[in-house]
Formats: sequence, C-alpha cells, structure tokens
Amino acid sequence: MPNLLLNITGLSDQQSVRALANAIQDLPNIGHLEISPEKGEVSVEHGQFVSPEDILQAVADAGFAAEIAD
Repeated sequence: MPNLLLNITGLSDQQSVRALANAIQDLPNIGHLEISPEKGEVSVEHGQFVSPEDILQAVADAGFAAEIAD
C-alpha cells in the first residue's frame, strides 16, 4: 500500500486528533494511520482506490489545513 506523509496544522488537543483520525478512517481502503501532533505530521497508508487528493479533501472537510510533505 502507498504511504502518504502530510504536514497538518490545527492539531491542538486529543479531541482534534480524534476528529482528524475519524475523518481519514472514514475513507475506504485506509490502512495504518499515525498522527503526531507534536510534529504536525500524519502518515497514512492507503489503497489504490483512495488518492492523496481524497485524503487532503477529507482533512480539509474536518477543518484542518494540510499539505503533502516533501
């Protein structure tokens, strides 16, 4: 499965981490998800039926700003 690393802003507490996790996990074919609020990073393992753009849109819809990490 491909892995996507995102830089996220707006992760201020455990509630925001849960909201972000729920938004991403609601997408189909999501594998491992790791959220690091201290670093402002999210690592998402996803299948071929979910594009990076789909994941970015889910993050934005949950109220967070994100960009693909270099």
